[in-house]
Amino acid sequence: MSESSFDEPAGIRIRPLDTVEQIHAASAVLGEVWGGDRSGMPPNLLRALAYSGNYAVGLYDGDRLIGASVAFFGPPASRTMHSHITGVLPGYQRHGFGRLLKQHQREWAFARDVGHITWTFDPLVARNAHFNLLVLGAQVTDYLVNQYGAMDDGVNRGDESDRLMVTWALAAARPHAPADDRIAATVAIPRDIEAMRTDDPGEADAWRRRVRGEFERLLGDGLVVAGFRDEAGYLFVRPEGQNT
Repeated sequence: MSESSFDEPAGIRIRPLDTVEQIHAASAVLGEVWGGDRSGMPPNLLRALAYSGNYAVGLYDGDRLIGASVAFFGPPASRTMHSHITGVLPGYQRHGFGRLLKQHQREWAFARDVGHITWTFDPLVARNAHFNLLVLGAQVTDYLVNQYGAMDDGVNRGDESDRLMVTWALAAARPHAPADDRIAATVAIPRDIEAMRTDDPGEADAWRRRVRGEFERLLGDGLVVAGFRDEAGYLFVRPEGQNT
């Protein structure tokens, strides 16, 4: 695996996780990002994925590892890759490094004849919805109820692990937001569910169940997610040509 060929900020590099030492350091960094729990990407699994030719990179500020990203190939005929985990240390978040890792992941996938990258994210986390749907242009393909079961990390502990599955078409132009007259429904989410889980767990749980119910109802009615707006939430439309 070669390093990225696009421009990186001064002092910032994305490098393959080639050695056991790098693997253990990346596992520790991801554990720190997810609240001190290292079960999400243990070193032995990360080593196996990297050694068998999957995507496993570290984000470095000089010699310091500050983030990591891991993805693995889908079924051979699908030409897909599933991005399992990407994280950047808290002090380096909101500086565009997540987007840098996604750009590198896209370039790496293209070089291996991959056409789509999939991943999941918590539908209640507004900043992730903004990034995935608005910035990258990924498309929601499914709502997964309690996809991973109970998770014992500092970010997810105490909540059910509902996720949105998205797919990123690497060669396609970023889709346009739907026109207002096409929007059939919206599903709002809280501005900061992570703070709410700490300050008011009961309200956070109520949001989880409310959003789950609305997604299940709207998807069951044949609508699809066509975008996201920070002030309105998820935008649902009826597919063109479908009868109302």
